[in-house]
Amino acid sequence: MSLPAWAAPAIIGIAIFMSFPSTVAYSDLATFLSGINHGGERWRMYLTQSPAGSLHEVEMVFADPITTGALDGGAGVTLPDGSHVALTAETKHKGGTPDEDRVTRKLKKGRIVAVSPVTPPKDFTAGSILQRTSSLTEPGFDGADKMVFAKPRIKGKEIEIATAFYRKKPPKAEPGVSPMLAKLITNDKADVLATAYVRPEPDYARESPFDSILREDRNAGRFIPEIAPDDHAWAATALPATVFTKEEQTCLAEGIYFEARSESAKGQAAVAQVILNRVRNPTYPKTICGVVYQNKAWRNRCQFSFACDMIRDLIYSRSHWKTAKEVAMAVTAGKIWLPEVGSATHYHATYVKPAWAKTMKRVGKIGLHIFYRTYGGGWS
Repeated sequence: MSLPAWAAPAIIGIAIFMSFPSTVAYSDLATFLSGINHGGERWRMYLTQSPAGSLHEVEMVFADPITTGALDGGAGVTLPDGSHVALTAETKHKGGTPDEDRVTRKLKKGRIVAVSPVTPPKDFTAGSILQRTSSLTEPGFDGADKMVFAKPRIKGKEIEIATAFYRKKPPKAEPGVSPMLAKLITNDKADVLATAYVRPEPDYARESPFDSILREDRNAGRFIPEIAPDDHAWAATALPATVFTKEEQTCLAEGIYFEARSESAKGQAAVAQVILNRVRNPTYPKTICGVVYQNKAWRNRCQFSFACDMIRDLIYSRSHWKTAKEVAMAVTAGKIWLPEVGSATHYHATYVKPAWAKTMKRVGKIGLHIFYRTYGGGWS
C-alpha cells in the first residue's frame, strides 16, 4: 500500500517543526551552557537577544516584586563557573538606558596619542624675512658674488609715519619750484627724465607706507597727460627724451619769452603746453626747436610770429628769461598740465581775428590768448 502524494511533504514539515527548540528547550540550553545540570534550577536562566560584540552582566528578573523585592540589591546566585547572577526587580530598569546606548563614542573624549613641545615663533619686523634654513635665505654661491636683501626704506621713519595719520601739516614747497609756479603744480611726480626735480618723499598722511613702496608704475616714470574725453588721443603720450636737452629747453624758453613774457605764469604755461602738444602730434616736427621755428624762412607765414617777422630777437629782461626757463622745464616735466588748454595746438591774441579760428574748436581763454583745438582727430 503506497502513501498519498501529500504525505511525504507533511512528514518532512512536521520533522522540521519538531527540530526547533521550544521555550523550555531554550532554558535547558541556557542551563547547560552555564554549567547547571540540575533540571530543577532551569527556571533561573533564560536567553535574550543581544547586539553582537556587547558585554553584559547576568541578571535575573523576578516578576513578583512583593515576594522577591527583599532579594533586590546585591543578592544573587553564584554559578559553578564562578560567574554571578544578580537578582533584580522587574521595574528596576524601566525607562533606563538600553545596553547598546550605554557606551557611545560621541560622549567620549578623543584619546591623546602624544604631546610634543612647540617652539614659539621668532621675532621679526616688517621688511625682514623669517629665520629659516633653506636655499632661499642661505643660497650657495660658487663665485665671489653675494646676494643681500635691501634695507626697508621706512626704517628709522616709524614715528614720522605714525604721526602723519594724526597730525595735518600744511604742504611743503617742492624743491626746485619757485613760489610763483607752486600754485600751478598739478602733478607731484615729475617725469623720470627731468633731472631738475628730485623724487618727492612719500606723503604718509595720504597713502600707507606699503602703498608708497608697492604702488605699480604703469608709465615707467614717464609723464602721460590725463586728457579729457574731448581731447585728442595722441595727447596722452610721453614726450621724446630729447626734449630735456639744453638745446630743446632753450628753444621752448624762447617761444615762451617772445610769445607770452607779458602774460601771467599760467598764460606762459599755456603757450608752452601748446608747443609741446605739437611735438606730441604726429603731423608736426618731433622736436621743440622744429616746432617753434617751423617755416621761419617764410615772412609772416610761420607758426609763431616772432620767428619770421624779420626782427632781431634779443633778450633784455633777465628776470622774464629766468621765469620762461622755469615754466619750460615745469611743463615739459609734467609738473603743470592745464585741463582748460588740453590738447590745443593753436592760439591767437584777443586783438586779432585769423581766418583759421573759424575752422577749429575754441577751448578757453587765458590772459590775452584764446586757445583752439582742431577737429577730425587733430591731424592738422
